[in-house]
Amino acid sequence: MNDKQVPIGSGFGARTTAVEVVAGLDLSRKCAIVTGGHSGLGLETTRALAGAGAKVIIGARNIEAARYAVAGIDGVQVERLDLSDLESVGRFAERIVASGRGIDILINSAGIMACPQTRVGDGWEAQFATNHLGHFALVNGVWPAISRNARVVSVSSGGHQISGIRWDDVQFEAGYDKWQAYGQSKTANALFALHLDRLARGAGIRAFSLHPGKILTPLQRYLSREEMVGAGWIDANGNPIDPTFKTPSQGAATQLWAATSPQLEGMGGLYCEDCDVADRAIDGKPGGVSDHATDPEQAERLWVLSARLTGIDAFAASSIQ
Repeated sequence: MNDKQVPIGSGFGARTTAVEVVAGLDLSRKCAIVTGGHSGLGLETTRALAGAGAKVIIGARNIEAARYAVAGIDGVQVERLDLSDLESVGRFAERIVASGRGIDILINSAGIMACPQTRVGDGWEAQFATNHLGHFALVNGVWPAISRNARVVSVSSGGHQISGIRWDDVQFEAGYDKWQAYGQSKTANALFALHLDRLARGAGIRAFSLHPGKILTPLQRYLSREEMVGAGWIDANGNPIDPTFKTPSQGAATQLWAATSPQLEGMGGLYCEDCDVADRAIDGKPGGVSDHATDPEQAERLWVLSARLTGIDAFAASSIQ
């Protein structure tokens, strides 16, 4: 079997910025959804898409804060969306479908990291529920509005290497570890993109996942300064000291590349990093994607579990291509 999980030589790299990725692209006929598009990498993504002419719909839990953050960016619409609440996800999806507008780009950018143990929905662990199940329900809910040749991009993380799917205890009922829970949710993002691509490519719709890099954003809201100092990310005064960290614009570049690059035509189901297709992870070498995040059998198993938990599956009557 030919392994397509290899770099393609995009010409971009770790220091490429969001604006550089979309330079020269005309997105004036495109409509994009960006979850969390008012904060961190999502905000940089919104700015770059709008700057290239796209109409952008932001899904945000705090609609007032989102409107304030994107004030002055043309072509941006803010809609209420709480990914930890399936009723909120359903209402958002209903509004999108009812609008009659076709969606050409859907970037699942919102997420939480290493939060205290929290239960949402039907007792679900909050990181798995917010980072994965909410986005799973969103994509399936807006599916009737997704245009042919669209791209769906899920922001995973190198943190997926921490944990595969804990099939014996997905909801951490036997004891909670915030980093294991984060790692599982990021593996879920990658597996979701893999199976979505398998289901949707017959309609010309492709899906990708990615590691944006290490970036200081509001994603670290649940971490203490002491934890980040101990990890070598910042000094005692809160200043970044890890030279491998990216700026928010550099961090947003890979999700924009996956969502818009002509270099990826005819491709899908791949995990990307540094504005290219990622290599497979090698022990002792940073980066890459672990085998457990690219396993098609686990991807299908996760899809079935997610459909059962959320009660939605736009492909329930479809055969797998």
